[in-house]
This record gives sequence, structure tokens and C-alpha cells, in this order.
Amino acid sequence: MQIARNLVATAALMALGAISLGARAETGKLLLTGGVSTIEGAAGGGITPWAVIGSNATAGELGVSAYGSRVITRDYGLNAFGLALGVQDRFELSLGRQDLDTGITGTGLGLPDLHLKQTIAGVKARVAGDAVLDSDSWMPQIAVGAQFKALDSSGLDGTLDKLGAKRSGVDYYVSATKLYLAQGVLVNATLRATKANQNGLLGFGATLGGADDNYSFLPELSVAYLLRKNVAVGFEYRVMPNKLETAGRAAGLGDGLKADDWKDVFIAWAPSKNFSLTAAYVDLGRVVPATTAGRAQTGFYLSGQLAF
Repeated sequence: MQIARNLVATAALMALGAISLGARAETGKLLLTGGVSTIEGAAGGGITPWAVIGSNATAGELGVSAYGSRVITRDYGLNAFGLALGVQDRFELSLGRQDLDTGITGTGLGLPDLHLKQTIAGVKARVAGDAVLDSDSWMPQIAVGAQFKALDSSGLDGTLDKLGAKRSGVDYYVSATKLYLAQGVLVNATLRATKANQNGLLGFGATLGGADDNYSFLPELSVAYLLRKNVAVGFEYRVMPNKLETAGRAAGLGDGLKADDWKDVFIAWAPSKNFSLTAAYVDLGRVVPATTAGRAQTGFYLSGQLAF
């Protein structure tokens, strides 16, 4: 797909930029106040973006971060990796790559060794507030962003076509992050406009059987508490669209394509200003229950990030 090739080329250019820019940013940020890398590449928690800008760059600086993540649930495995550029703590450019191993569920579809892969290019701009400087006021940091997603061609293409699901789409979001520095508490709320099925790994939207192919506006929430200056614990909740269920019923699958909300409980540790490690218990609900006997996809998440 031409979109995917263009995004991969963008990734290469960003990587070259990261090499030249990474050494230039010395941080004035407090540990963990820049968030970690989401599985989509934007700075935030593990599954939802925050209004913070990735990397260690502060005003007047350029910075870079890179991450690798692994999610293992009862039936699936997901690898995610990418990088982000932070520009003067005002703008963020990110590039993420995801690879979902469907495991035995792919065999059940007659598609052994089925991997669903997508590339995500993101842009974020801080439009108001400063999470640290405004920590003593009511004002949160506010950012707007977009994520351009392209799903690789796979053995699932024919099924997605029958369901009326596209293989590329764009998510739009606005995030508000409030840091209560004295209390060591961070709260984030995000509103996302999306058509992405299971974050885009099952395509975007659907039309079969009169399914809703319009954008859904869905909330996401994160809360983190600093146990120490370099250790944070918290939870996230992300409301997911359920656009494939109607199409699945029209295809004779009942609720076999129903999607549930995502949630996690995490701990993040930053032993230095340049490295952080995040572990989490995740609950993704049902993911294609037609092939998993309706089992909830619970499991574990581990992510490492380098930031300069």
C-alpha cells in the first residue's frame, strides 16, 4: 500500500533526524512528567495519549525518544516500537509500528501465522497551559493531535472488504493533562474521534448490514500517582468503538466481532532521566470473540523508552 510505504519512508527520515538531534536536548523536565510512549507512539500512558510532549526537550530545545513494547494476552501477542521528536516542548512528531500475532486464532480462520501490521504517524501540538509551570493553578496543559494509520495487506483483506472496513484511517484527539505537583498526582482526559477497529488492526469503520461508518467521539482517562520522584503507579481506561459488531451480525457471526473497552494498571520506573521502564496488567476485553470462545484478553504489558 502506497500510504504504508510513505509512512515507512517518513520513519527513516525521522530516525536520521533523531540521530542528529538527540544529543542536543538536555532536559529541564522532572522525571516521568513527559509521560512514556503509548503503543501508538505518542507520549502519554501505555494506551492513551496525554497533552505532554514526548522526549526530554524543554522550551527552545529539540529532543528525541524511542520505545519498544510487548503485550501478551491469552490469545494474542503484540509488538510495538517507534520514536518521537519533541520540538521546543510545543510540538511532537511520532512514528509507530505494530505487529499483532494472532496465534491460534489465525489458524481457526484458516490463516496460520497471520500477523496484522500497521504503521502510525502522529502529530501533536500543545495549544494551552504548561503541566509543570501551571501545576499550582487550575489550568491544565491542553494538546490536540492526529494519528494517521495504515494497515498492511494481509490474508484478512478479503474479510475486511466484505465487512466494508477500510485499511487506512485517521484518529483525531484533544487531551487535557493536569499535574498536581505538590500531591504527586497526574490526571489526563482525552477525547478521541475515531473509526479504528481494535486500534486499527482490524481496519477502520464498517458498512455491511448498515453498520455505523461515521466517526465516534470516545473518552479516555489516565490517573498516575508518584510514589517517589522516579516511580509512578496508575490506571488507564479507554472506551473503544464497536463498529464491527453490526457488520459481524450481518455476516452471520452474532456478536463474534464485538469489541470491549481497554483498561490497564501500570507502574513506571525511571532510573535515570534518559530511560524508563513501564509494566502493566492489561484487560482488552473481547477481541474477535468468534475465534477466542469469548475469552477476555487479559495479560501483561512491558515497555522500555529512551529519551534525550
